[in-house]
Amino acid sequence: MATMNVSLPDAMKAWVERQAEGERYGNASDYIRDLIRKDQERKEALALLQAAVAEGIESGAPQVFDAQTFKLRMRARHGVR
Repeated sequence: MATMNVSLPDAMKAWVERQAEGERYGNASDYIRDLIRKDQERKEALALLQAAVAEGIESGAPQVFDAQTFKLRMRARHGVR
């Protein structure tokens, strides 16, 4: 595992240390790694959402959605009455 030194203002350092003192994290490195993992997950989720929005925009003009017709079509497709 690689090592990285990070400079923090005193208030942020104290925050990290308080978080690491809790039961969830073994030390400050565990807390920082968890923050980075959560940020990576958030960015991945945002990228998926942005891709879905772009796909929707590129799919063309919107069409009227008839919920009743959709339900009937799905029931017929899946053999549900």
